[in-house]
Formats: sequence, C-alpha cells, structure tokens
Amino acid sequence: MELFMQYFWPLFLCFLPIAELRGGIPYALLVSKLPVIETYIMCVIANALVGPLVYFFLSTVHKLLIKWKAYNTFFEKIVLRTREKIHDKVEKYGWIGIALFVAIPLPITGAYTGALGAWILGISKAKTFLAVAVGVIISGIIVTSVVLGGEQMFGFLYNIFIKKVH
Repeated sequence: MELFMQYFWPLFLCFLPIAELRGGIPYALLVSKLPVIETYIMCVIANALVGPLVYFFLSTVHKLLIKWKAYNTFFEKIVLRTREKIHDKVEKYGWIGIALFVAIPLPITGAYTGALGAWILGISKAKTFLAVAVGVIISGIIVTSVVLGGEQMFGFLYNIFIKKVH
C-alpha cells in the first residue's frame, strides 16, 4: 500500500486543475522520493492526458447545452464573437501559442486552461492535443529543474547555516 501511495499522490496532483505539474513533480521528488526520470515521465504523461479529457468534456457538454436558448445566445454572443475578433492571431500563432501558454508553470496556466482556451478559440482537436502535450513537456522540464535546483540550494544553505550552529 505504501508503494501505491508514493505514486498515487503525485499522479493525483497532476490531475488537479490548480496543481498539475507544479504540484505533482515536487511531491514525487521531495516527499515520495521517486527517481527524477521516472517522476518526469509519469507526471508529464498524466498531465498531458488532461488536454484530451477537457476537450472531449467541453465538446460533449457543448453539444448537449447548445439546444438551450440561453446557452446558445451566450455562446453566439461571447464565444463566436471572441473567435471572430482574434481569428488573425489564432491563425498566426495557433497551437504554438497554446503550447507556450501551457508551458509557463504559473497559476492559471497549464493543460486545463490551455485545452479550454483552444476549444474556445476553435483550434482543432489534434492541434489542441499536440499543443497541450508540447506545453506539458516544456513545463515539466522547467518544474523539474526548479525543484532540483531549489533542493540543492536549500541543502547548501542548510549545511552552511544550520549544521554549523549545531
């Protein structure tokens, strides 16, 4: 059971909208003490799966709700108008813009928001999946590097200031 929990919590965090890789990778490396490569691959795959799931969910819910007049009015007024306004930018940057957005490991950026944004902007399913996957791969590299670098830095400071005092 203990081994299961070492893997469960990082994966669980990777599927949470607020945590994603920013929560899963640090937990796996610092708490579960999983190997770096294993952590990176596991967390990136788990988080990359969010893109297709969110896109599929939005498409399905949209098909159900479009029949309601209030939703249809909202959709036409907000979403379609937004798509028209930024059509040129979407054509210019497209999936690369979504990938870069997902790649920035900050709150409110990530696979969930990237998939939502791509769906709202009308980017195709295949390009959305590619964009989210590329963004998650880059974000995973950044988060892993920051965690490993931070761990080294704090270990160094601990040895200098705390260990010497005791």
